[in-house]
Formats: sequence, structure tokens, C-alpha cells
Amino acid sequence: MNAPTVKPAVRTTCPYCGVGCGVIARPDGFGGAEVQGDGEHPANFGRLCSKGSALGETLSLDGRLLYPAIRDVQGACVRTTWETALDRVAQGFRDTIARHGPDSVAFYVSGQLLTEDYYVANKLMKGFIGSANIETNSRLCMASSVAGHKRAFGADTVPGCYDDLDCADLLILTGSNAAWCHPVLYQRMVKNRTERGAKIVVIDPRRTATAEDADLVLTLTPGTDTVLFAGLLSRLAASGPLDRGYITEHTEGYSEALARARRIAPDVETVAAQCGLASHDVETFYAWFAATEKTVTLYSQGVNQSAQGTDKVNAIINCHLATGRIGRPGMGPFSLTGQPNAMGGREVGGLANQLAAHMGFEDVARDRVQRFWKSPVIAAREGLKAVELFDQVATGRIKALWVMATNPVVSLPRADAVGAALSKLDLLVVSDVVERTDTIAAGAHVLLPAAAWGEKDGTVTNSERRISRQRAFMAPPGDAKPDWWIVGEVAKRMGYADAFNFQSAAEIFDEHARLSAFENDGARDFDLGGLTGLSPSAYSDLAPVQWPVRTGTKTGVTRLFTAGGYFTGNGRARFVAVEEPALAVRCSPQFPLLLNTGRVRDQWHTMTRTGKSPRLGAHIEEPFVELAPADARAFGLTDGGLARVTSIHGNATLRVRINDGQQPGSVFAPIHWTGQTSSNARIGALVQPATDPYSGQPELKATPVAVSPVTFGYEGFVVSRRALDAVASAYWVRVSIGGGTGYRVACDTHPERLAVSFAGPIAPGAETVEFSDLAHGVYRSASLVDGRLETCCFLARDRQSLPDWSWIKDLLAADALDVPTRRMLLAGEAPDGATETGPVVCACFGVGERELRGLIEKGDAATVDEVGARCRAGTNCGSCRPEIKRMIASVASRLPEPV
Repeated sequence: MNAPTVKPAVRTTCPYCGVGCGVIARPDGFGGAEVQGDGEHPANFGRLCSKGSALGETLSLDGRLLYPAIRDVQGACVRTTWETALDRVAQGFRDTIARHGPDSVAFYVSGQLLTEDYYVANKLMKGFIGSANIETNSRLCMASSVAGHKRAFGADTVPGCYDDLDCADLLILTGSNAAWCHPVLYQRMVKNRTERGAKIVVIDPRRTATAEDADLVLTLTPGTDTVLFAGLLSRLAASGPLDRGYITEHTEGYSEALARARRIAPDVETVAAQCGLASHDVETFYAWFAATEKTVTLYSQGVNQSAQGTDKVNAIINCHLATGRIGRPGMGPFSLTGQPNAMGGREVGGLANQLAAHMGFEDVARDRVQRFWKSPVIAAREGLKAVELFDQVATGRIKALWVMATNPVVSLPRADAVGAALSKLDLLVVSDVVERTDTIAAGAHVLLPAAAWGEKDGTVTNSERRISRQRAFMAPPGDAKPDWWIVGEVAKRMGYADAFNFQSAAEIFDEHARLSAFENDGARDFDLGGLTGLSPSAYSDLAPVQWPVRTGTKTGVTRLFTAGGYFTGNGRARFVAVEEPALAVRCSPQFPLLLNTGRVRDQWHTMTRTGKSPRLGAHIEEPFVELAPADARAFGLTDGGLARVTSIHGNATLRVRINDGQQPGSVFAPIHWTGQTSSNARIGALVQPATDPYSGQPELKATPVAVSPVTFGYEGFVVSRRALDAVASAYWVRVSIGGGTGYRVACDTHPERLAVSFAGPIAPGAETVEFSDLAHGVYRSASLVDGRLETCCFLARDRQSLPDWSWIKDLLAADALDVPTRRMLLAGEAPDGATETGPVVCACFGVGERELRGLIEKGDAATVDEVGARCRAGTNCGSCRPEIKRMIASVASRLPEPV
């Protein structure tokens, strides 16, 4: 075989969270790449989290959508040409608009798109179709921050930067499990604490991994963040340190905001009672904030994903405005963005209530954008926000919908109702990189193969306003194309060729930059005037830069509002009188617990990328529901058992985790699993649809649910060299493993029948061996071809009798099994030399729980750093360090007292 052609290393940007880490990718010539952190990128200085470190494992073509397809009358998706597919989309939108008007069509896009993709889609919908019905899944994660920024600052402006995390003396994390969700930034905070003595305060209803390094943890009652920060404003006014000069010169509305704060939270005792906290902890938090000028308050989904999310954001900002702690080193409110390009989407108008370049729908802005685009029409008003958009799909107001790079049948509230609504559309178009999603299964009429990370070229903007390049280092497979190309080709077929004749991402970026600077005299925050007119090579080489980049300079602005200068009509920041908080929904005897949703450490969104990596799947293999011990006892649940979680909208079957850090009365479940990776674990199907009145962001942290135990006759697992299409088990979860695919299963089916259904048709000459002792509730079988393990099924009535499957997964990737190994396999015992790792704790280096416990229990490592020195665990991204720390503490608590 000829040696592969190895291409040079390429600097690009990670496609996961909003930290925007720089990545160096070295293509291997076989369709893969070696990935490492970019030591010169100012977002991460070479560090990557577990997900970023595993990017090279996610580049396979398994499950890729490679060719355009159209669904035929029998319901099958049939491959077609780009010409036919694009004509079908353009004609469908033209016909729908002609019959029902421009507001009968909509785009639902994603923070996974590059800025250039976003720009073209927004331009087509708002400037040429003439509707503002383009909405992004960023509505689900960042809309409350946007609304809070606009109310306070007059624009969606993040004032600070990552450097502030290094020099702050007090770091407040509220509604953010940064240790798992933004680990690269979190380790900067921990380093500041270790080296400079900064204090960390964590505010969250759950005691998460982030709390392990905190100096103060406030596990407040869900939904009471506004009370806590209103109380802080009251306290600051009563005993300082207010910056009255800053308030007078640069703000307005202080008196009204303070009066409201005093009504909501007049004293520490009231705050403590409403928030479910000890008075001395509240007092400590307030005293630390009052005494520490260099304070950064970081917030994320726990604040944003709320029916009062915008007020929570403004309650935080109020405290920083009152103390003048904004726009200077080491201080300010800081929104941690959820997606890689949520901010880039906001810049171009990807949200339905934005026009473009941070402009709204005022007459002067509409006229300005229309003149710049030379468009025949411009959207007259804001469009439909995410939840209401899909409500209008259900009612039939929306007739044609284009979904790009997202999966609303999994991620939106009332996800089952969303799927049912999509099936009613006259035209459902899906652009994606994968061929099977829950949204496609809802009845997509046209499938369009999009280029994936590593194949597409453009820019993204991270949480600190830093624009970075995503660069291609692989050719798109099959017929896959960039999203901007796909949208542009449809626009041409709709009659708008002159306005969409883009030949490259560089041309689109230039138009985007020119629009940002068009008639911008400094009154608008978003300005890329200094980046207009870049040559193709200059765009290709563009270094990471923070906006605004004013005309005449190539240098961005690191911090904003250092001396006021807000983007309001009078240049003053606005204090906001927040409303007294109230849960959008309340528990009842039928649904006595409150469901909180979120992410786990090593998975991303709906796992279309991270789900391909065996090491990322080895930390948490199954969807779960986490409860406090008292709630588990009350509802008859056992740790490791199965439970059905039910709301008024749907249900899910999940593995039970009992955790002392979970607050009684509430439960937690992660969002990642779909109908493609599990039998019944789509958490969006349970979530209620209440939204914030200002941002339209849905409440994803508070849905009343009931939890009850579920039992099956048998539980077990299946490993297979190939993915299995038909899963007959009542409960199943699919996970990637080395050499194939693994399934966790549970059923009441006779185990032999289940094993046969999993084995399915295998190669001629396959040998099947089995062990069956149904009297004791044990069944094991394996199929081998030429001595190599093809499939293996282990079932037992008592799940505790099942072996650790880590050594069985290793056998799947091995060469032919000898006779003794086969016997050991059926005996359920690991052969000599096999290792039982248990769940992986350190995904970066594949270190399992059993190895770590062995080191700690033998006394070979007594600190996290000593563990790292022995086995490297915790020495890369650091996201496993809290778990290692807990293991050390657990072992230490069992040791006898010294004599």
C-alpha cells in the first residue's frame, strides 16, 4: 500500500463550547488527524479539555450524511443530485411564500454554524424573503445573557476578557459547573486560587465538581438567584462599597433598582430564608464581595436557562455597576457561552429578534441594512423565538422549515410535541453532517449533506469576543458542502443570484465586516471596520482578535466600559429593577420533584461527534437521574437501579445515581442521549415550555416530575464488532467501544431470544458458544468468526453479578481467542493479563477508577498531584481532578485513626 500523503499541521479552533480553544490538527493522510492544543492561542495556551483532546477520534465517516436525498412517496430517503435537491428546496420555499406569505417559512439554525454560514442564512431570510423567522438554538443557552446585556449596556456586549480570571481576587461562579463544562477556563481560576490566593465562590442548587475547589459553596433553593443578588445590592447600599461617582456619571435607574432590591431582599435573614441558605454563609459572601474590588462574577446555563433568566443576569450586573467594577482588569460580570459560535450567530443576527451586526428592527436600522444589502425587502418586525416558532409549526402557521446543524426533536422543551409538529410540515429541509437524527426521523423531505469540523472554513467568536479561524484540514467527503454554499445556491434559485454570488468564506466575512462598519460612528458596539478588505491570504492567516476592531487599526479592544461609554442613547448604563422571582411551575403530589437538566463532562449536545469516541463514552456510559439519598429512600430507588422519570409532557427511563450533593426535592438528568443512542432517554421530552418574558429562553432547570423504580427480569450488556440496527431490548443504551459498539440492556424477554436478536445475521461459518443457567438467572453467549469475537451477550437477573465489561471490550478488539480465553469468557472471569479498569475517570489518558483506587489505597498517592505523577491522570485538562480529590477523601475517611 502506498504511504499516505501527510499534509502540514493546521491551526484551527475547537468546535465544542464557547471557550474557543486553539487547536493544531495534523492530518494523517488516512482521513484522520492528530490533535493537540495550540500553545499560541490566547484562549487556551495549549490546553484542551477531554472532548477537545479526543477530536481526532471523531473524524470517521460512520453515520455521515454524504449525499443529498429526497424522501419518496413510500417514505424512504433516496439519494439524488445537488441540482435536484436544491431545486426542490428553492421551489418549495417559493411556492410556500407565494401561497401563504413570507412569515409562513422559517429557518432554525445552530451555534455549530460558522459566522459566514450564519451570515448568508440571515441575509436570505431577513433581507430577501422578508421575514425575521430565522432562529438559532442559541436561544436555548444564551438568550437571557443577550437580553440582560441589552437592557443594561444598550447592546449585547461582553465587557471583560479571560485575562480577568488570572488577576481577579474573587471569582464567583453562579449557575455554572465550569469544572466540567468549561474546564480550560476553570483551571485558570484554580491556578489563580493556588498561586495568588484568589477566593472562589460557587452558587448552584447542586454540589457539582466545580464546588471541590471552592472556598464557599452556596447551594441555594432553585430559582432564587435573583433574591441572592438583590440582597447583595441592598447590602452594598447599606454598608458600602458603592462607587457613587461611577453611579452618578455613568448610570441611570439606580434608585428604582435599589428600591426593588430592598423590597425583594431587605436583609440577610430574608435572603437566607428564601434561598435555603445559612445566614452566616450569605453574610460571608456579601462581606467578601464588599471587600474585594477585583471581583468577576461568571454565570452560565443555571442563570440563563430560566423563566427569570434575564432578571437574574441584570441582578448580577446591577451589583457590578453599583461598585463600578466593570471594564477594568480583574472585575466585571462575565457570561460563559455554551456553544462554539453562539456569539458569532448573535453578531450576524441569527436570533429572531436581531436584524444584523447587533442592530435591531428600528426604522433607521432597517433602512440602513436594506440599503447595504440592496435587498428588495427587509423584515419589518421581530420573528418567532424558538419555543413559539415550533408552536406555530404545530398550528400550521409555519408551512416550510429548514433546520441546519441542530436537532430540535431532542433539545427543545416538549420534544415529543416538536416531533409531531414537524411531521405536519409541507416542507421540512434538514442540513446536517449525520444521516440519522431524531429530527430527520420526524419526516424530513430533503436531506442536505453539510461539511463538518475539519472540512469547513470560516470564523467563530468565543466568550470574550475573540474571533478565531476554523480552518479546513480535510476534504469534504462524498457530496458534502459548506453550509454557506448550500444556502447561497438555494438563494440563487429563488432569484437572488447577484446578492449571493459568494465564491469563498473570505468574501462573506468581508461583507459581514463592512456591514458592521457601515454608517457606524461608534454608537454601535459591534464594529469590524479594521478587518474589511482583507486579501484571501490575509483572511487565511487571520490571527485571533477581539472585537471591536475599528477602522484604521487591526487591533481589537480587550475590555469595554472602562470609563463608561455604554451603547445606550445617552451613553449611560441602566440599572434594572428586577421582578420578585417566582417559579414558572410548581411541584404537586402527582409530580413532587423538580427536574434540572444539564451536561456531563465528556459529552457534547446530542453526541453526534463525542459519541464516536470510546474514551469519552467510558466515563459515564448511560443516561441517569441523580437524586438526594432522602428522595431515593422516599421513592423506593436504589443506586444503580433503573427509574422512570415522568412529567406531564413525557417520560424517560434512566439509571439511578444517589448523590449527597443533590438537593432534596430536585433531581438532575443530562441532555445528551437521543432516540439513536437510547431506548427512552430524551430529556427534552419531559421539559415544560415556560419561557423568560424578555429573552424567550426556555426554563430548562425546573420541570415537575415523578420518579419511580423500574425493574426487568434481566439486565446486562452486549458488545458487537458492528453497530446493530434492531435493538429488541426494553431498555438499551448504545456506546462506542474500541473495535465496535457496546449496549447496556435490560428486558423481560427470555435471554436466549434477546441474544439471538442482538447477534443477528453474521458471517458464514460463525461459531456460537453459550452458557445458560436460568435457574440462577445467568446467561452468556458469544459468536466468533475465524476465532475472533464478533458479538458477546451477558445477562443476569442480579446486575451485581455481571462482570466489569472493560476486559470483554478489550477482547472484541483482539485477534483470535484461544480455547482457555473462550472458557474464561463464558465463565465471566477475566483471563490472565486482562485488566478491569472500571469506569474511566481521566478521559484524556484513559485512566480507570480501579487503577486510581489501587494507587490511593496502597498509599502510593495521597494528593491529586501525586496521582498525576504516577499515572498522568488530572495533568491535562484537569476536569477529572475534582473526582480524584473525592476518591482520595473517600479512601482517607475509611482509614483507621492513627494510634
